[in-house]
Amino acid sequence: MRTITTPLPPGSTVGILGGGQLARMLALAAGRLGIDCHIYAPEANSPAFAVSAAKSVAAYDDFAALEAFAKQVDVVTYEFENVPGDTAGFLDRLAPVAPGVAALKTAQDRIAEKTFISGLGIPVAPFAEVSGIASLEAAIARIGRPAVLKTRRFGYDGKGQTKICDATDPAAAFAEIGGQPAILEGFVRFETEISVIAARSWPGEVRVYDVPENHHENHILKTSTVPGRISPAVARTAMDFGNRIIAALDYVGVIGIEMFVSGDQVTVNEIAPRVHNSGHWTMDACAVSQFEQHIRAVCGWPLGSPERYADVVMTNLLGDEAQRWRELAAEPRVHLHLYGKREARPGRKMGHFNRLTPRQT
Repeated sequence: MRTITTPLPPGSTVGILGGGQLARMLALAAGRLGIDCHIYAPEANSPAFAVSAAKSVAAYDDFAALEAFAKQVDVVTYEFENVPGDTAGFLDRLAPVAPGVAALKTAQDRIAEKTFISGLGIPVAPFAEVSGIASLEAAIARIGRPAVLKTRRFGYDGKGQTKICDATDPAAAFAEIGGQPAILEGFVRFETEISVIAARSWPGEVRVYDVPENHHENHILKTSTVPGRISPAVARTAMDFGNRIIAALDYVGVIGIEMFVSGDQVTVNEIAPRVHNSGHWTMDACAVSQFEQHIRAVCGWPLGSPERYADVVMTNLLGDEAQRWRELAAEPRVHLHLYGKREARPGRKMGHFNRLTPRQT
């Protein structure tokens, strides 16, 4: 594993695996610091290409292209957690990779993820490994119903999962997720969904943003509100969990950690080893956004202050909702961010906006 011991100066190049909206916003943030970005993605029309200094269009298993990419960058990061482990491991021998390969692999496997988090003494939903119908039936008998069956790997925004209710046939549920290796998770009855957005540098410096309250529609994040309707005690617990997780992973960069709240009980749902949708509010309500913070972290720069100077509601624009751009652009205290995607599909994240109000707390 290669590391960065001296901050990369302006004019350096960050290589980013993935060319979606997160890579686009990382490249924009890097540009403010005089840092170039080289985007590596297999899709020729990737939104991040329009704002990056260089691009490589190649598959994630094209090791000749990956080697050429590594020779042109000073550090490698990624915008999504489904980067193949072999890809990250190959690059790790050629250039510093942050977040590290171990953190990536932990987040990619829901069994490994839950085992890791619970091993820190942090509450998670009851869970069991599922390899077939017999093990699913045994897991249901132990955990009970309702429960959620999820593929061990991949899946996001509700994909790759199904709910196990009283009338659910286990065989039908297993077929619904494609008969893939899976995890059964006990159903968490929560009042609020929150997340922790934290950053850690190569030397171990940590910064944590205020905790947003998140609202999902059809398994897709719709709004993040800061401050959220949570007690100071819950916020402290969530931030403590974030600190413990990021330190135990020896993590470098920004991480998103999704959690459930019921009363004063906080349960960790999952971790995302990257900048996170629920942290988009930091772009306009903080001096240093999660995107700039990530660039600072992976480049070995001092981390910036996560202080929030306004109250804010971040709202995702899905599909045709992005056609509201004129209305939103005309609204005072609204900061509009569009991702440059040419095709609007139902549920596709086309942009977001942050509505700011004077800080009350």
